[in-house]
Parts: sequence; structure tokens; C-alpha cells
Amino acid sequence: MSLDTLPPLREVIARHGLNAKKSLGQNFLFDGNLLDRIARVPGPLEGRTVYEVGPGPGGLTRALLRAGANVVAVERDDRAIPALAELAEAAGGRLRVVDADAMTVDAASLAGEGAHIVANLPYNIGTALLTGWLSSEAWPPWWASLTLMFQKEVAQRLVAAPGSSAYGRLSVLAQWRTTARIAFTVPPRAFIPAPKVESAVVHLVPTSAMSSATPAKLSALTAAGFGQRRKMLRASLRGLPGALEALEAQGILPEARAETVPVSAWAAAAALL
Repeated sequence: MSLDTLPPLREVIARHGLNAKKSLGQNFLFDGNLLDRIARVPGPLEGRTVYEVGPGPGGLTRALLRAGANVVAVERDDRAIPALAELAEAAGGRLRVVDADAMTVDAASLAGEGAHIVANLPYNIGTALLTGWLSSEAWPPWWASLTLMFQKEVAQRLVAAPGSSAYGRLSVLAQWRTTARIAFTVPPRAFIPAPKVESAVVHLVPTSAMSSATPAKLSALTAAGFGQRRKMLRASLRGLPGALEALEAQGILPEARAETVPVSAWAAAAALL
């Protein structure tokens, strides 16, 4: 069997009993054109390594292989492993399937330096995985780019500008040292089963950090600031020594609210803590 002669995804799912499990946050994509579109977001993948989380029956995996990538796919659903093994055999050595929980594996060791991360992330762990990848002490990180499917609401938070209702801690963490953009949105009807909300593919590329702050300091500062986002900073930052003064050094008044503070000011203030 080769990639060109693989049976349709629906047949694979039926044969292996791979109905999507809500407990695993699974929503499968079948549209080959849409899957190929996702695979194009990172740019040319010929000969590049891609790290994929939660491949399920392998729809996106097929698209990545069609794009010429070498794929390392981590899947915790034991039901999917036989189907992915068949795909690996057809891929001629370009697919490595890891039967493990993506929340606990060492992704950098599995994929190697310079890999692209591309995934239709399970909804129940997507944000946790993203914050982990964005919070690396070493920067630039081991990954070359992130191309990830999220609920549209989460995607909008990643790219939100100061002053908007979507702007928050996740916006600061994403924009502090990456460029983030929404590549395109995906309607619920594209998935099986259809979720209740729209989804979006987000692309993030590492850049130079805005300051010498550590992820831990930035996390602590933004947790305090956005934890009570309706309050002025003089109230929300009362419990974090030096925080208010650090932001005042960036020209931010104590009467300001967290959602009005630009990413650069949060980053510079965190470096002073």
C-alpha cells in the first residue's frame, strides 16, 4: 500500500471503530482540500520534520505527508494506533507514531531542533500545550513555527490588540516573542462531530523577545494584572511587590486597567521584577 492507494478516512474510521470521543476532545476533519490548506500554512514542508499532536485516524497526517514532510505523531488513543500503523507503512519511513500522552512527552527530543508543530489540537488540552510551547526558558525555541487549530474564541485571544475584550494573558504570552496571525476560520460543519463553535487555524512564528523577562515573571505579572481585569492596576497589583512601580517606569499610570497595557510594557515591566 502507498499513500496514493490508501482507503478513504471514513472507511478507516469505520473499520477501526474510531468514533470521536468527547472525553479526548476529538473532532475529526475529512475534507482533503481543507487538510491540505492547513498543511500549507507553515510554508514548504518538503524534507522538514513536523510534530503532530492527536492525529486520530490520520487525516491531517496524510496531508502533511502529501506535502513532503517527515511526521512525528503523538497519539494517546489506543484505538487509533493500528490505523496510524497502516499509514506509517504506506508512508515509507516518513511517519513515526508515538503511543503516548502529549502532555507528558519530551516533544523537543522526539521531533528535534527546527521542527514545525502542526496539529488539530484536542480542545481539552490545546491551550495547555500552547502555553507550554510559548513558555520555554530557551529562546528561540526548538520549534520553527506553530500551526494549530483552536476554537475561534481562543484564536482571537492570541492575536487580540490592547483595549479589546479578547486581550488578556494569552495575548501577551503569544505576542511577547512571536508573531501570531489567524490563517483562516473553519465552520463547525467541517468536523465530525460538529462542535458548537467556529474554529480557526493560528500560525505563530518565533521572534526576538521584547525584553529580558523570564516566562515565570511575565506569567506572575499578567496573572495579577488580568486576574481582576475590571479593577485599576493599583488594586489588582497590590499583592505583587514592585509590579506597580515597574509598570509606572513604562509610563503606565496606576489608574490604568490591564486590558489597556501594551504587550511591550508588560514585557519590560516583568524584566524589572
